[in-house]
Amino acid sequence: MFGIFDNDAQVAEAKIFFGSKEESREKVQERKSPYDGEVVSTAPICDAEDAIFALKVAELASKEAKKSTLSQRILWLEDVAKRLHEEKESFAVMLAREVAKPIAFARIEVERCVETVRLTAMELTNLHGETIPTDIMPSGKKTLAYYRREPVGVVVCITPFNFPLNLVAHKIAPALGAGNTVVLKPTPEAPMVAYMFAKLFIDSEHAVQDALSVVYGDAEVGSALVTSDIPRVISFTGSVPVGNIITKQAGIKKVSLELGGNAATYIDKSADLSSAAKRCAFGAFYNSGQVCISLQRIYVNEEVYETFSELIARETTLLKVGSPYDEDTFMGPLIDDESKNRAKRWIASAQNEGARVISGGKEVDGIFAPTVMADVTDEMKIICEEVFAPIVSLVSVPSYEVAVEKMNDSPYGLQFSIFTNDLRMTQAFIEDAEVGGVVINDIPTLRFDVQPYGGSKFSGVGREGPKWALEEFTEVKSVVIC
Repeated sequence: MFGIFDNDAQVAEAKIFFGSKEESREKVQERKSPYDGEVVSTAPICDAEDAIFALKVAELASKEAKKSTLSQRILWLEDVAKRLHEEKESFAVMLAREVAKPIAFARIEVERCVETVRLTAMELTNLHGETIPTDIMPSGKKTLAYYRREPVGVVVCITPFNFPLNLVAHKIAPALGAGNTVVLKPTPEAPMVAYMFAKLFIDSEHAVQDALSVVYGDAEVGSALVTSDIPRVISFTGSVPVGNIITKQAGIKKVSLELGGNAATYIDKSADLSSAAKRCAFGAFYNSGQVCISLQRIYVNEEVYETFSELIARETTLLKVGSPYDEDTFMGPLIDDESKNRAKRWIASAQNEGARVISGGKEVDGIFAPTVMADVTDEMKIICEEVFAPIVSLVSVPSYEVAVEKMNDSPYGLQFSIFTNDLRMTQAFIEDAEVGGVVINDIPTLRFDVQPYGGSKFSGVGREGPKWALEEFTEVKSVVIC
């Protein structure tokens, strides 16, 4: 359908979808590769009028979408998953081109996206209500009472650059599968990936007519979508400042937010230090640290601090940094120069405050290298804010109790982890960690698409994962038959 792209291919053209109708614009935004600066794709420059028109198309189509059968929607998702699997390499290469994701990890993202769509199709069979005993209290009486889940109508989905395929799937597959219509505003950094994915839905023989629209743009388009009275749900993944703006602008509608994180782990003296160091290097530098649950803070028991510091520094030097098109590249460039320069400022600030670089800290052929900072303290900015870059900080602590207190002393609460062979410590950590998810003996960056995913505090509101997203995109209707 799309053919196999390569890094010498012609510029790809993303188009607007107003339902099943494709449109182009004379004015387009060029997308340049973060790796070599070559123009790899273009997308139409949309405005507020385009956003409102897309919403009206979705509103009109929502009446028929609600009437569509569950069997049709399941077949629809299964067809999309099948064709995405068949087009795996085309999608992977486009991910490498638009966001410089290393090709091996780009293929993994496509595979995960296939699984997310399939999981959603499976979970649709469990989207049901239950009967309610209305005579349970003396004031009640016998009736036939139950509740059911119904589509909300129109859903707006706004997605980020770091996983521009799978995070789109986590929103639009459950939203469409539940019988809604969707207006998608994908990240400006990967318009072609979103267009290709949307086209699989729209061109499917099982598609619900005009159920999916796609528009492109930044604040003007996003604001028009969010402030409109047409959508019933806004689903957003991105930064805390933008999430705060959306919350204030949205008005009376459901808002689901997956925002920032400051993921942390604790290395206990009972842990397998070699294994922990290897996994922590992966979790800190995977996707160039551009993951909401990227490992940013490592609290290490003081008795093993020096040993662990040496191990993770060594593991970091083994990671290959370079072209996203090379099969063995682990880490490519950050998404843009602004992000790279910000990472440099983080490092300089921490060094001025007394921290040491024990691995990385420099550019390698224009790519900011994976960096391990030692002797970091609570007062340093690098440990207080979300870095979103390949930087991890080591902090020495005397005990688990001190570590978990420091981990929780953050405005974010997405995912934490712990490495330990102490069962009582594991049980305590599950209770003590003030986050949406905990991981034992692995990195907080670990996420399975079948699980609920979301945070507490400033990390967001609501949960993703197909089962939980279906709840976000449906409403409960109570029925009583007397």
